[in-house]
Order: sequence, then structure tokens, then C-alpha cells
Amino acid sequence: MPTAAALLATVQGFLDRAEVEWEPGARDDELVVTLPGDKKLKTIASLVCSAQGLSVSAFVIRHPDENEEEFYRFLLRRNLRLPGLAYAIDASGDVYLTGRVAPDGVTDTELDQLLGVVLEAADGPFNELLVIGFLGSMRKEWEWRVSRGESLRNLEAFRSILERPGDPPRDA
Repeated sequence: MPTAAALLATVQGFLDRAEVEWEPGARDDELVVTLPGDKKLKTIASLVCSAQGLSVSAFVIRHPDENEEEFYRFLLRRNLRLPGLAYAIDASGDVYLTGRVAPDGVTDTELDQLLGVVLEAADGPFNELLVIGFLGSMRKEWEWRVSRGESLRNLEAFRSILERPGDPPRDA
């Protein structure tokens, strides 16, 4: 069975070869990776190596402002399709992805799949989660920006549900 140090070397080697941005974490045998996204700018994941294997944890989104039941139901349904990972919440209701890989499962192929699943699970449903859990705040932000002539660029993906007659055209 590989040691924590051997697993750490395997993971570091994979991250370097795959050109995934990473840095040492605050804990021994922890690596913090940054995965670029499309809907969510980036996903930060913690990879911790131990004699028991590799654990992964990645922040997805904070506690919703509204529609908690629908928000968490949406995530629980997605759990059914996540290989090796699951959505979880902390004491504040913030959402994370968590998972564990047995020591012999820590291979380049498995790491590639694992990080791909982390990225898809954090980035893929991000806009839907924003609409379910933060639509009221997004509407207030849109109205505030329109009233002050501020850029709407970061809300463009939601224009179809936020726009009101007389709002300015798309940002150039």
C-alpha cells in the first residue's frame, strides 16, 4: 500500500504533467488546486493525501438566500449522477463537493477523471444554482446597476430573466 508521501508525489506529478495550477496547502500532505471554469470563474479544491488514500473537497457555492428546499433538492438529485463525489453542506449551509479515493485508485487516469468531475459538478450547475438560490439578490443588483449606468457584463448570462423594458442593450 502506498504511503502518504508516495501518494503526494503521484498527485504532484500528475498535476504538473496536466498543467493544473496548484500550491501546497496549509496541512501536511495537502495540495490546493485551481480549476478554471466557464460559468464559475474558478473552482478551488483541496487534495489531502494520507495512508488511507486521497480526499478531495471543493467549495461550490455559499448558502442560498432563498428557496433553500428547492436548492438543496436540486443538489441531492445531482448526487445520483456523481461518480466518486457528493455534494455536502457545512454548518452554515455552504455547499462543497467531497470524495475519497482508495490508495491504489490514485492513478493519472483516476485523478484526471476525479478533477474533471469536480470541475463539472462545481461549474456545470452554477448558473442554475444562482437562479434558484439568489434570484432576488440578482434582480436587486441588476436594477442597481441599470439605475447607475454600471456595467451589466457579469449578469449577462441572466439577462433573459432580469431584463425589464427600457433597460440598456447588451454591454459591448
